[in-house]
Amino acid sequence: MLLAVILLMIYIFAEKREVTRFDWRLFGATLLRLDWRWLGLACVFCLLTYYGRALRWAVLIRPVKADASIRRLTSATVVGFTALVLLGRPAELVRPYLIAMKEHVPVSSQLGAWLLERLFDLLVALLIFGVALSQVRTSGVKLGIGLSWVLAAGGWFAGIIGALSLAILLLIRHFSETMRRRLLDGLGFLRERHYERAEKLVNAFVQGVESTRSDRSMVLLIAYTLLEWLLIAACYYCLVCAYGQALPFGILDTLILMGFVSFGSAIQIPGIGGGVQVMTVLVLNELFAVPLEVATSAALLIWIVTVVVVVPFGIALAVHDGLSLARLRSIEKEAGL
Repeated sequence: MLLAVILLMIYIFAEKREVTRFDWRLFGATLLRLDWRWLGLACVFCLLTYYGRALRWAVLIRPVKADASIRRLTSATVVGFTALVLLGRPAELVRPYLIAMKEHVPVSSQLGAWLLERLFDLLVALLIFGVALSQVRTSGVKLGIGLSWVLAAGGWFAGIIGALSLAILLLIRHFSETMRRRLLDGLGFLRERHYERAEKLVNAFVQGVESTRSDRSMVLLIAYTLLEWLLIAACYYCLVCAYGQALPFGILDTLILMGFVSFGSAIQIPGIGGGVQVMTVLVLNELFAVPLEVATSAALLIWIVTVVVVVPFGIALAVHDGLSLARLRSIEKEAGL
């Protein structure tokens, strides 16, 4: 599997830049020179993010269950992300379904919580991307003056859109029922089958927004989301530090890399991932002029630490709960979407 990813990276740059030789010795030497203490710390930060997600979900589930178990939420979160790695994007619904089953609450309510969680993460990722990219001219990225201005303007635009979207999110919590009616009225042109599906999604989202009506809950959601992304940023910084002088990045450079890769993670290939690795190599090689071999090793390492490291824990928890791979595959249909 790892070899397939490596070959994919080489192929991309061989096509684009006519690279005919990949220095395997440099690739291997880069991995051997890693500081494993920083690498281990990165894994710790990454694993802590799943606990942070469980804390945030405990706030999202409060409208239907005020005393949800953090242990069960953490277990379902770990299994859900493991399913996502193994099965790809269709397994997104595994986590809310498992939480609903474990906590004995309606699945639709947890689909709403999932939609709200994704929106919070998207907004923060957009803000990080925008702020970091707007400062690209002050970093060590080697760009022409014209391209630097284009990226900086794009970064500010992304940041403004993210901030406005967050403001809208804060407002709709006070007008969720009105929003629901208007959305459904606007979707009236759909065929009955598609309208019913859309109605379920809209109702689920509105139900999820219920958790934001309390000022205390909203503050907690924002605080846990910021904590989540601080842990992710710490994980990336530790990974960069593990490379030493091979990746002499500062905090700003690390944020730029993290911002790009966060959007690349939207592309998910079952069992591999794809987007994370491709985006990492492109950013490191094209923007930071990092040698292809070093960029490829960094792409693999970021993927393993931020995506794959949870899999052994998720498999162990799934076995403990009596969940098979076939069972996980059937959950999307059982969720009713």
